[in-house]
Amino acid sequence: MRWTYLKPREIVSELLKKGYSVSRNIVRYLLKKHEYVKRKAQKNITMGGHPDRNAQFENITQLKQDYLDAGNPVISMDTKKKELLGTFYRNGSLYTQAAIQTNDHDFPSSATGSVIPHGFYDLKRNTGYITLGTSHDTSEFACDSLFQWWVNEGIIHYPKAKSLLILCDGGGSNSSRHYIFKEDLQKTANALGLEIRIAHYPPYTSKYNPIEHRFFPHVTRACEGVVFHSVETVKTLISRTSTSKGLTTIVHILDKIYETGRKYAADFKEIMPIVFDTHLPKWNYRAISQE
Repeated sequence: MRWTYLKPREIVSELLKKGYSVSRNIVRYLLKKHEYVKRKAQKNITMGGHPDRNAQFENITQLKQDYLDAGNPVISMDTKKKELLGTFYRNGSLYTQAAIQTNDHDFPSSATGSVIPHGFYDLKRNTGYITLGTSHDTSEFACDSLFQWWVNEGIIHYPKAKSLLILCDGGGSNSSRHYIFKEDLQKTANALGLEIRIAHYPPYTSKYNPIEHRFFPHVTRACEGVVFHSVETVKTLISRTSTSKGLTTIVHILDKIYETGRKYAADFKEIMPIVFDTHLPKWNYRAISQE
């Protein structure tokens, strides 16, 4: 027997049917004695692998150390799940004097809008930065978020930086396979006058991206149980994300409409200035400023 869905009182009832008379306390004692405790399922089984997985992890480890030693910024980037705005149920509980009432169905058509939290986590400074988009999670949105982080935070704390290292997943708006992201990234590098180096995590390893375990769980905790009535409410909640270890958070709203289904320029692949590494080029490349 590996698990049971029966509660102690239900186990007592089943034992009574078999002629055993015991109390719930005895059942709880025996469960604990035999190491039966309540556990949640854990997402630890890797669904796939890649032959270059370890090589890329070693490469990322070396890149991080080189950038930190040189005083250049290392940031982790990712997007949290889109949230509907309105009177919708959200997980979590709060201390209140009355019950919190929400809609009995989460129909998107009843929403007053949506919010897309795009995040950056500064590994050296232990700080988080969230851009709240109100349109779509596109490569242009990801790069605009990067631009906002640099002009509001990055350049202030890294005024002498020559290059920026971004650690990110291989899918979504910053997909390693999509040239539209590389085109938008190049435009951002030109606008900032800064070299931007990208290092993608291999497939099925997104949980190792630092932002996933150092920042996003605390953002989720700060928002638990609160109804997202407006994007300003979300901003206020996420802004208070902090930890006893010194994590702080800055939030910026980016109220811009983004077009979906964009294509990269017809000649971009032939003339693009993106520089791919000789080692694992599909996951490692640089956008060098042309300005």
